Amino acid sequence: MTIRILPAVGDPDAARAVSSLLSQLPDAEPAPPVADSAALLDALAAATAPGGAAPPTGPPAAAGVEGLPEVVLVHERIGPLPALELIREVALRFPAVGVVLITTDAGPALFAAAMDAGARGVVGLPLGYDELAARVRAAAQWSAGVRVHLGGSPDALPGPSGTLVTVTGAKGGVGTTVAAVQLALAARAAGRGVALVDLDLQSGDVASYLDVQFRRSIVDLAGISDISARVLQDAVHDHHTGLGLLLAPEEGERGEEVDDRAARQIVTALRARYDVVIVDCGSQMQSANAAAVELADVALLVTTPDVVSVRAAKRQVRLWDRLQIRKAADTTTVVNRLTRHTEIQPSLVARATGTQVARTPVPAAYKELQPCVDAGRMQDLDDRSTVRQALWALAGELGLAGPSAAPHQGRGGRRPRAALTGRKRRALTAGPVPGPVPAPGAGPRSGARGGPAARSAGPFDPAGPYEEG
Repeated sequence: MTIRILPAVGDPDAARAVSSLLSQLPDAEPAPPVADSAALLDALAAATAPGGAAPPTGPPAAAGVEGLPEVVLVHERIGPLPALELIREVALRFPAVGVVLITTDAGPALFAAAMDAGARGVVGLPLGYDELAARVRAAAQWSAGVRVHLGGSPDALPGPSGTLVTVTGAKGGVGTTVAAVQLALAARAAGRGVALVDLDLQSGDVASYLDVQFRRSIVDLAGISDISARVLQDAVHDHHTGLGLLLAPEEGERGEEVDDRAARQIVTALRARYDVVIVDCGSQMQSANAAAVELADVALLVTTPDVVSVRAAKRQVRLWDRLQIRKAADTTTVVNRLTRHTEIQPSLVARATGTQVARTPVPAAYKELQPCVDAGRMQDLDDRSTVRQALWALAGELGLAGPSAAPHQGRGGRRPRAALTGRKRRALTAGPVPGPVPAPGAGPRSGARGGPAARSAGPFDPAGPYEEG
């Protein structure tokens, strides 16, 4: 977002100093300084007036807000109207403009008086770049929010409304990215707008799993102080599945440019545009993904049912608690690669980590995943895959996808038992129907109707553990 700035400075030397500093601000568009209060009010009125019309005397309409600068700087020695009176007049007539007072006395008394008059910030003299930049950005962000309510800024983003889900691995290789991708696809299949963010900044693989080559990444948003809808659209890749992808940088060392402040701002901007935001946090905890976990509505911790991974999950939970990122009770653990022969079952994981454990575990079935993983097309995973079924069921459990998004049961799934007809019911009541006597030495055929093979459970059983299919 470009920040338009109009300085009102009467002193020529001060005007030159202000213009010099403003020219160094990124994304700033400073106008030439005006020399007095009358010139400032006339310039603002002309900016809101339709072409050739007389300047308005009251607050501008929503359509006239577009022409106003986001920030006005008022020097304390402006005249003929005193600075505080001028700020009050601007705040009353042009409420969508953020006003910043420049003064030598930045004490509490003057600060309170400036806030009462309607200023959005106070900058002390002599001017410093950091302080001026911070006050200008804060005033511009406030102005953008006001214009959203006035309906005059289509590029401005509303407040956060989407559901934020973070997926973190207890350690590397536990299936974090597969889970994040499939949860995002399940939510998208339910008709919701979904953004998938790769916050595994040094070794993110979302692009590889979805066969994407895109030159922009999350780093391109890190240095932007106010992320508008247009800026966000340029950085997000629109995948053919309907997902919006915000990818990790190709150069892992650039991930350090995304700090916690940038992560909060990026996640907030995404939540304002998408119904569901799913963040792949990887397994290495940094300031950026720690901020995402702290803001998350649902924080998932993925682990496998082995001693090493469960211990790593326990360390991760304790780390979050020590750093006051998230409590164990507010974390949901997903058990991945579970088999019926696994000694560590979900109930034991819950006791060891102190977290909630998702009711839907994910079976160990890498043979189903391998073709899609090798091809980099995780979106093409067969809907009969037990892994896909489990992860989409997990999406339904978390409220990310409705029943319409749940895949149909395929091989090995349980089918509803057909109702017994009257003839079958009478046959069962009367006892077994006599049949041909088997030949001597012949036993029941394996896999025949009613034999042991027919009674064996399939690999995907929502009520119990799984084994590799």
